Amino acid sequence: MSALIHHFVVHRLIVNQDEKIEAIPRESCLTVTPEIEHLAHQINHSFNSKPGKGVGHFVDSAPAADGEDTGRDVSEFASGLNSYWQHRQSGEEGVEETFHEFSKAATSRLIKALADTGSVETGFLIFCQYEYLATQYLMVALLNTRSHVEVNQALELASREHLDLARMQLAVRIDLTQWSVQPEQQRYISFIKGRMGRKVSDFFMQFIGCEELVDVKQQNKQLISTVDAYLASESLDAEEQHQHREEVKSYFKEKIDSGESLSVKELSGRLPADESSQSDFARFTEALETPLEQEIQPDPAALRQLAKFTGQGGGVSVSFERKLIGDRVFYDPASDTLTIRGIPPNLRDQLKRQSGMD
Repeated sequence: MSALIHHFVVHRLIVNQDEKIEAIPRESCLTVTPEIEHLAHQINHSFNSKPGKGVGHFVDSAPAADGEDTGRDVSEFASGLNSYWQHRQSGEEGVEETFHEFSKAATSRLIKALADTGSVETGFLIFCQYEYLATQYLMVALLNTRSHVEVNQALELASREHLDLARMQLAVRIDLTQWSVQPEQQRYISFIKGRMGRKVSDFFMQFIGCEELVDVKQQNKQLISTVDAYLASESLDAEEQHQHREEVKSYFKEKIDSGESLSVKELSGRLPADESSQSDFARFTEALETPLEQEIQPDPAALRQLAKFTGQGGGVSVSFERKLIGDRVFYDPASDTLTIRGIPPNLRDQLKRQSGMD
């Protein structure tokens, strides 16, 4: 991530002796060093790589719970962030101190949300405000640590702790530029949706004051299905369809790595078009019963859908590359059977041993 880091601060959440969540705040923002820039890059990359993220916007109150007449006020985070952002936009001095105060107030807000929902989460709460490709962002992530063993030059062992980015599950990124310029689109917040079936909305959404608007996973499924339908309508042979899917995969990966949204118009420019009839992918999507959004956040899981057919159920698990359909793999809808020619050698050996053919 070639980004300009404006502010970076970290606070710690612990369980104190009274078995309550407590914050240990840092006294000031960290000085932005190459190490901080590298860590910010790693956090952003880990966030981009997470599948199944949600998209939403700020709301003033959460839905009323059972027994409550009105919903809880969840506007504090957005209000504090807006105060910081207005201060930064004005160019006045003391903006770093304003960001630090915002981060401390937000940390207190998270502790309250944890208490309200009966959740227990500890770790290091990171606030990073940065600029990337002329767009301003705020990343908030709660990270735990993982121990590892180091060996020094004297061949002595020492245990160290490092931030476990691979298991980052609680994180949100706010597009501050879109929030300022196009708040009515309500798509300026993206977040990791859940862990082990539990939605982050239990407390993290309440902490941010965010309402989910878009199901990114479903959007990506619809996009991939539409690409398949469009390629089929173009009367392309199997190899040509495979080449175009590879181009779509390349486009997906570019956007995932950069953290940007997919554009139906851009994608249309990478797919075949009939100039004589002025038919292209973008116009094809407009004719759908449920049109595609023009901007879609890419889901890393969609890359697998582009590359492979996969499914499981009833004790059977099957996965194979899409390009093998009609070549080594054949499906008969009438009998609902799948025929595979040239099965993998290790599977063939197991089947032969089971049937006593060795």
